[in-house]
Amino acid sequence: MLSLTPDVLRLWLRSMKRIHLRVPTVVAFTVLWAHLAATPAIARAQALQAAPINEYNAINHPVVGRNGMVASQNADATRVGVEILRQGGNAIDAAVAVGLALAVTLPRAGNLGGGGFMLVHLAEEDRTVAIDFRETAPARAHRDMYFGPNGDVDDAEYRFSHKSSGVPGTVAGLDHILREYGTMSWAEVVEPALGLARDGVVVTDDLANNLRASKARLTQNPAAATAFYKPDGAEYEVGEILRQPDLAWSLEQLRDGGANAFYRGAIADRIIADMEAHNGIITREDLAGYRVVEREPVAGTYRGFDVRAMSAPSSGGMHIVQMLNILDQFPIADLGYGSADAMHVMAEAMKLAYADRSKYLGDPDFVDLPMSQLTSKAYAADLAAGIDMARARPSAEIAPGDLTAYESPETTHYSVMDSEGNAVVNTYTLMFSYGSGVVIDGAGFLMNNNMGNFTLRPDIPDAFGLMGSADNQIAAGRRPVSSMTPIIVLRDEVPYLLTGSPGGSRIITTNLQLLVNVLGHELNIADATVRPRIHHQWQPDRLEVESGFGPDAIRILMERGHDVRPARAMGSLQTVLFDGELFYGFSDPRRPGALSLGFRP
Repeated sequence: MLSLTPDVLRLWLRSMKRIHLRVPTVVAFTVLWAHLAATPAIARAQALQAAPINEYNAINHPVVGRNGMVASQNADATRVGVEILRQGGNAIDAAVAVGLALAVTLPRAGNLGGGGFMLVHLAEEDRTVAIDFRETAPARAHRDMYFGPNGDVDDAEYRFSHKSSGVPGTVAGLDHILREYGTMSWAEVVEPALGLARDGVVVTDDLANNLRASKARLTQNPAAATAFYKPDGAEYEVGEILRQPDLAWSLEQLRDGGANAFYRGAIADRIIADMEAHNGIITREDLAGYRVVEREPVAGTYRGFDVRAMSAPSSGGMHIVQMLNILDQFPIADLGYGSADAMHVMAEAMKLAYADRSKYLGDPDFVDLPMSQLTSKAYAADLAAGIDMARARPSAEIAPGDLTAYESPETTHYSVMDSEGNAVVNTYTLMFSYGSGVVIDGAGFLMNNNMGNFTLRPDIPDAFGLMGSADNQIAAGRRPVSSMTPIIVLRDEVPYLLTGSPGGSRIITTNLQLLVNVLGHELNIADATVRPRIHHQWQPDRLEVESGFGPDAIRILMERGHDVRPARAMGSLQTVLFDGELFYGFSDPRRPGALSLGFRP
């Protein structure tokens, strides 16, 4: 007979409290104590928590799975991930396969030639690790490399040339998690993407329209023109098959040689040949010397949940936690979603965080970053105390905070969780849509233009209009600051919510609003995702607002001094939620072609 230990009792009481607070219907509840003592955290959660599949007070509904969930920006890539789970792979194996598939099916953002950040939760170890596979500045890079003799920036070279690329980290990042935490081989996880590249994908409306809009830029590079347009230069029509034989060749090299083929082998040979032919600065030594870095995720709490987010050089994690700490000082649920007061508080918190971002972020391998101060509850309380509910504070009155008192575009995201409780959230990028527009000749993949995320000078905003400091200026080997923000929210040590989004400077605020909508306003992930969003990044001093907010709320915000501007759709959240029994997934409708799909054997 199992004794009722304090740990078991606390687990039971926490679970009862969660059900009472967060499930709006009466739920049958049975606990088998002997079973609980011998099972891992996710199984305990499944035994302790049961939730209704459908909420009839909700307008939008997520998809449901019983043994895992994959949410990505492309339906074909999502199906690849689910198939890997069906074959017995874990969430890490599935995440690698999805990342490779997106390089084929979502060429404007999915990639082999870019980089990014992942959080990986390891169920057996009850541990979450941050994986930094951000691009690095080549050894020949320097802070004046894009300035001409007259001091002007050579914009074409800075953004759309072989010199605009950092050393790619995507393949190394996928290889790292596969070797350290996966269960499958490179050959197994590459095969689905290889088939899509070799046999072709059906051209969707979204892909056809996107390639048409990007044709002028992509056809400036002969290899890109060959990869994405017909031999006579014509565009692919909806329903036709796009085959990518050069990319298939690269995937074959990865199948047979793993990451070594990319950084030291046949793929590296083609990268270097293309760089040397077009005044690029990435060298064989740069590729061979690239390293993935494991970091501690940024940790915070909000409304009783444990938040884990990506650490620097991502700026997102620290500022997500900072803004959640500020918002925790206000009765968000009582203010109500979409009210002028709730929007006002959120906009003011955004300004404060983005002001700090301009001064305090950089590559942690090069500079000491004040993470504990920026994420301090005390610092947030002082910032919150300065928010005037009757007046929008102009950005000119806001400067990066004094922390001395607190010393104690185009991107894509996907989320994967398996039945054992392993989880991966990955946000990776080429930066701009189709990156630099450069396809490596004979290798079939696009290169990033992430050198544009460096600060050229503190008085010059980056490619997304964000201000930065000297700590983010170009230096050999340095990783540029990013807004990419993969997030895992834990409940009782089990992943509860996985999310992330593309969107350049709007990534951070898009993720923030999803967390507040789910954890603060207690919306389901579908309703939380489709609700309209706002964005403020301190400079320029304007509040961008998606359509859908009430005109009365907008009028009140303007009366308080906000410069409200209508905005295009923001972000593309790919979200998974595990409630203790079922897996829920939802893909943001703001970008077509996305799909969440549950795994049911």
